[in-house]
Amino acid sequence: MRIDTYGQQLEVTPALRDYVESKLQRLARHFDQPFDVRTQLSCEKQQHCAEANVNISGKTLHADASAENMYAAIDLLADKLDRLLMKHKEKLVDHHRGETVRGDLG
Repeated sequence: MRIDTYGQQLEVTPALRDYVESKLQRLARHFDQPFDVRTQLSCEKQQHCAEANVNISGKTLHADASAENMYAAIDLLADKLDRLLMKHKEKLVDHHRGETVRGDLG
């Protein structure tokens, strides 16, 4: 998994970059194949915003979060991305495979 982090009118410090990478490392447990995460950090008035785009197998998933400080926004973003990837993975798995039809039993 490759994580790109950049700031929009905000300097991304090594501490912020490490925090983003440590929080988003848990996303790798959902898929074996490599995927890219592009994270944007910004400040708008009193809110700190974090946005991310995940490119996985031809699909792009987007999530954004805002909070009163940047670390809380990154936490919310990681939770949202985790839920999005689980939902995407559920769509890929065919739950009807191997299911017997009641008409075939008798």
